[in-house]
Amino acid sequence: MALVLHSTANKNANKTLIVSEFNGVKVELAKDFQMGVTNKTPEFIKMNPIGKIPVLETPDGPIFESNAIARYVARLNPDKNLFGSSSIETGQIEQWIDFSTNEIDAHISAWFYPRFGIRAHLPPAEEAAIASLKRGLEALNSHLASNTYLVGHSVTLADIITVCILVQGIKAILIKSFTSEFPHVERYFWTLVNQPNFKKVLGDIEQAKSVPPVSTLKHGQPKEAAKPKPKEEAKKEAKKEEPKAAEEEEAPKPKAKNPLDLLPPSKMVLDDWKRLYSNTKTNFREVAIKGFWDMYDPEGYSLWFCDYKYNDENMVSFVTMNKVGGFLQRMDLARKYAFGKMLIIGAEAPFKVKGLWLFRGTEIPKFVMDECYDMELYEWTKVDISDEAQKERVSQMIEDAEPFEGEPLLDAKCFK
Repeated sequence: MALVLHSTANKNANKTLIVSEFNGVKVELAKDFQMGVTNKTPEFIKMNPIGKIPVLETPDGPIFESNAIARYVARLNPDKNLFGSSSIETGQIEQWIDFSTNEIDAHISAWFYPRFGIRAHLPPAEEAAIASLKRGLEALNSHLASNTYLVGHSVTLADIITVCILVQGIKAILIKSFTSEFPHVERYFWTLVNQPNFKKVLGDIEQAKSVPPVSTLKHGQPKEAAKPKPKEEAKKEAKKEEPKAAEEEEAPKPKAKNPLDLLPPSKMVLDDWKRLYSNTKTNFREVAIKGFWDMYDPEGYSLWFCDYKYNDENMVSFVTMNKVGGFLQRMDLARKYAFGKMLIIGAEAPFKVKGLWLFRGTEIPKFVMDECYDMELYEWTKVDISDEAQKERVSQMIEDAEPFEGEPLLDAKCFK
């Protein structure tokens, strides 16, 4: 029997369908499949006890879970090397499949689903999802800066699964201003989706123009159909509504602008600096650091050192790193207006946490001080760039210079 994929056409089904195009194994979508109907039948439940899609029907029995199905089909034609040509390549392919599932797909879904009313929308959870997604995309972007594909020199299963994950995000919520922070990911994505085997399944991809508003439908609350009213009652209500229809609707109040958007234009373009920082891989001091000081505008931006007030409590390395990671997640509200470096210093406990922040404006933005409670856990000192020692300290912190002030770095985290 042919391989039959029981599913609607979606991100998870596309993984297997693209694999089938690459390795020449025929996979057919089940005919007349209806989500919510077909997957509740006894026949389907025998294939997947929890009724989720996709499910692949094979001569030897069914397989469910989309990555498992894609792996199975990829292995049916080993000559195509979709699973690599060596043990290390196979391990790296598995690595990137897990990475894209856990570090990209999970966070796209956590941002995407609540916006469409599929899950409850909680602003702090959304902020955390966006921050985590950016971290994943930064790591992917860094790898792709020197690699055309995730593993080796041709398309593998890792690329197929990663691209299918990115397709959903880019079509639904990842607008250009968001993805432009990750130029190597953009190049990789648009190159692959335009390859024939991808395009045959995915068709033309159009990037979302705006982040969708939060659905007005409450999570878990289905829309109720309006009950028909008696004709006489309906006529009376129509008459009551006539005067309202003639009235001019009140114009919606414009959204208040962030005070930082009202500042005079600055010669420093923050996104230009972030791109320079991200893309400089060699001669960092000569290229990125020099570029920073050439761009820096002390009238439009300010630099600040921060020192954690309670370093004597930093006795466990991973707890200290998580503490700093949480701070950076909560700072996501300032991403448009800030760049930061956080250093965790020391070879042994207690570890010191010190940071450098670049903020739009000549003071730390008030909304950041008000809304990010971590700010009060640090001592903040404005950088005096006329002091060459302070200026050099700024350069060292941007560069992750080691040793820093005589001590090794345990970790260095960037907010950009």
